[in-house]
Amino acid sequence: MGLLLTTAHQVLNIACRKAFQRYTQQANQLENVQRKKLSHFLKQHISQNLSYEQFAKKYPLSRYSNWKSQIEQSRQSGKNCLGPEKIVRFQPTSGSSEAIKFIPYTQAFLDELDEAIGLWLTNLYRTHPQLKNSTHYWSVSWLPESQRKLLENSNLNDDSALLNVSKRVLSKITQSVPTEIAMANSAEDAMFATAVYLVADKHLGMISVWSPTFALQLLDIIQEHQAEIVQVLKTGQWQREGLGFLQVPKSCQQCYRLQDLDLTQATAWKKLWPKLSLVSSWDTASAEQWAVQLQQRIAGVAFEGKGLWATEGVVTIPFANRFTLSYQSHFYEFILQDSQKVVPSWQLKKGDIVSPVITTGSGLIRYVIDDELEVTDFYQQVPCFKFLGRKMTVDLVGEKLDHNAAVKVLAEFKQADYLPISILGIEQCSVKKPHYILLSEGNVDKQPSAQALDRLLKHNFHYELARDLGQLDEPEVVHVQDAWDYYKTLAMNNGMIEGNIKPEPLKKMKTKIIEY
Repeated sequence: MGLLLTTAHQVLNIACRKAFQRYTQQANQLENVQRKKLSHFLKQHISQNLSYEQFAKKYPLSRYSNWKSQIEQSRQSGKNCLGPEKIVRFQPTSGSSEAIKFIPYTQAFLDELDEAIGLWLTNLYRTHPQLKNSTHYWSVSWLPESQRKLLENSNLNDDSALLNVSKRVLSKITQSVPTEIAMANSAEDAMFATAVYLVADKHLGMISVWSPTFALQLLDIIQEHQAEIVQVLKTGQWQREGLGFLQVPKSCQQCYRLQDLDLTQATAWKKLWPKLSLVSSWDTASAEQWAVQLQQRIAGVAFEGKGLWATEGVVTIPFANRFTLSYQSHFYEFILQDSQKVVPSWQLKKGDIVSPVITTGSGLIRYVIDDELEVTDFYQQVPCFKFLGRKMTVDLVGEKLDHNAAVKVLAEFKQADYLPISILGIEQCSVKKPHYILLSEGNVDKQPSAQALDRLLKHNFHYELARDLGQLDEPEVVHVQDAWDYYKTLAMNNGMIEGNIKPEPLKKMKTKIIEY
């Protein structure tokens, strides 16, 4: 296993090196590279040769609603209605306009993502050379339980499918956890099986997840089910019926290691995984506090923050101790926050607050990503960014609940004598995990149950997933005599100035610190 693992990493590193070389060698040619990318896209998709200036005048900014009918036609007919290339998969996600969206992935688009992953992996190997002698865990793209039928589509839940074929084969050798785990009947079973596979792997060197709360949840499962995991590793048999389809990992060495550890100690995880050298997750905006907890939970291990990846495309990648634009992937423009003017990447200046606009090999043209970024620096000519957060969205653990969804929920419960005021996202609570509160006033007999609120919120893809994985607790319904006064008092206790407070359908609060 050791020789095969090392060889696979060496070959994978060589396969990814070209992306690294392109990125570093052309970093002083940003405008030239980006104009060529746009020109190639236009020739492939619309058989036109337009300059950037002509392109920007001809095509308006777009969002998912502008592409929904064509995407649905593509799903129904099996033919790509957005461009000339075959669609190889539809990746589900959610966002501000839809409870669930299906983003088309063509081979050209996968090649664009592969360019970013190749750079990231090469940079990891250079920065942490010990990773070449260990296995890695890249979290699987989970689906909510209500969407499990979507797994009938090939490759839907395999993150390694973002790599090209040769790199995909190599990555399978280096991975700690099989992607088949995503086929488990429940998220609970899938999470438990993931924990078992991780514990069984004495060669584990990197844990790479998107949300830090997901990694914290895995550590909690290992700690809470320590005895059961020991039994599985000792006997080679699952204790749960729902995992019968999955091969059982067996490791006496790891079994005895786990059995003797006090997992409340931050040093215990390094004893369980002696080769563990890197943990990677989101660490900006609302994820920052959870990333800090994750780093405190696992002592003696390096940490790396994630760049900005949306299902629709990649924007930034961690590189040279910054988050640089993945300029070799898609064609990029940016909406300036102050003027709402749209500019290409080569016109950005330090201090600009922007939202990305991408044109990609999937066929999406001038597609707006509703995130806010700040230009912090430049790597040669390539802009570097800090992620500030989602626009019009509350994101406690990665659920991306947006204002439109909140307005629909409030309208659903509103009655003549019962008024729901706002949905509050509570980040910190001494007795619960992050959760949502429906704040209301009026006839208390008309207020909905927490279960009814939860069902409506689960229409949002990522909210349901966060609930399935145990990252969010069940919501609450808070009924008070004067909801606006309660809202205002809570906002002031969370640091807002009274004169600046206005009622919003969706609002994130740091803590819930007043009684009701």
